Amino acid sequence: MSDQTQPWYWRLHWQILIAMALGIAAGLIGGPELVPKVGWLGTLFIKLLRMIIVPLVVFSIVSGVASVGGGRDLGRLFGKTVGYYLLSSALAVIVGLVAVNLVKPGVGANITGAETATVPELDTPSSPIELLLDIVPANVVEAAAEADMLAVIFFSILFGISIASVGEGHRNRLLGFFDAGFQVMMKLTGGVIRFAPIGVFGLITRLVGSSGFDSFRALGLYALTLVFSLSVHLFVTLPLLLILLGRIRPSIHFRNMIEALVMAFSTSSSGATLPVTLENVEKNVGVSNRISSFVLPMGATVNMDGTALYECAGALFIAQALGVDLSLWQQLIVVVTALLASVGAAAVPSAGLVVIFIVLEAIGLRGPQVELIVGAMLAIDRPLDMYRTAVNIFSDSCGAAIIARSEGETEVDRVVA
Repeated sequence: MSDQTQPWYWRLHWQILIAMALGIAAGLIGGPELVPKVGWLGTLFIKLLRMIIVPLVVFSIVSGVASVGGGRDLGRLFGKTVGYYLLSSALAVIVGLVAVNLVKPGVGANITGAETATVPELDTPSSPIELLLDIVPANVVEAAAEADMLAVIFFSILFGISIASVGEGHRNRLLGFFDAGFQVMMKLTGGVIRFAPIGVFGLITRLVGSSGFDSFRALGLYALTLVFSLSVHLFVTLPLLLILLGRIRPSIHFRNMIEALVMAFSTSSSGATLPVTLENVEKNVGVSNRISSFVLPMGATVNMDGTALYECAGALFIAQALGVDLSLWQQLIVVVTALLASVGAAAVPSAGLVVIFIVLEAIGLRGPQVELIVGAMLAIDRPLDMYRTAVNIFSDSCGAAIIARSEGETEVDRVVA
């Protein structure tokens, strides 16, 4: 029985939503005492997802790139993918820039009195050159072991290109091996995904049980501004791209991607959601594996619309809170740096908040006061991170659908989930 023919309560996205509601209730009733008893379920679920990400990405990219064919086909597909990612991320940054300039949530804000949290350390590229050097792995086995996804993706693309360029006999044998490996990984992925409702229950219980709703009330205007900006990009900008570039009805695409969107919102991780995104895009949206296996793994790492929007809006908010009036040129620097920094953001919860220091450094905002405000922002970051991760995932899926349509795939988003 397929997921679409089952009763509603057996469908994964409804089970996840029910698990989220139960997690909120359990967290409020049980409080911090309940967190260690059920929080491990969420940790186990995330570890299961991370366990399959590297082999899934390697098999999917290598098989996808190798099946694309010669250099001209691959170059065309790569160009379309990068072009879409740059366009969607730039539009997201512009939306955040305009919203913060209009609302001015940081003007007159007393951030120093807000609840603060410790900002975790995260190694990120400090310049485009460093980013380029980080992409090329000195040891691909080490890169895979450390889940350095940009390096893994880079090697997988080159390996797939090399397979496509060898003789037909070797190419067919290797392509068959990686295609079979990809099918096995998708089977394993399906088994892990069925554990999602239990894992989400643990994650949400830990979130609510640890902090209650206090963190949701702090820095209200800033949070509302971000939610508004992300909503504009999710419900206006990306649907317009679907209509104008793909001739796709946004309502159909939203319905086909509901499971991945719920998963992204509950896990706050583009990387952890990648298995569900691949499944939804191929089975529901109708994009071929040739396109999805090339576009989506790359998108989960480098196409961070919600993160780019957040970094731009967050940097301007901090400047406003400190009473710094940024010039047009400085705001343009924020836009460019936010685009570059979003590429270097790890596909894990709240990584974008740490990467924001790259943007702040670019416009000369540094020191204890800046760190204090960023710590206060971290106190309310989880619900915002959940939303911007959903935006990241939806943008990836839109890119896959648009590119598939441009490649002549006519059945995309004609199957309504």
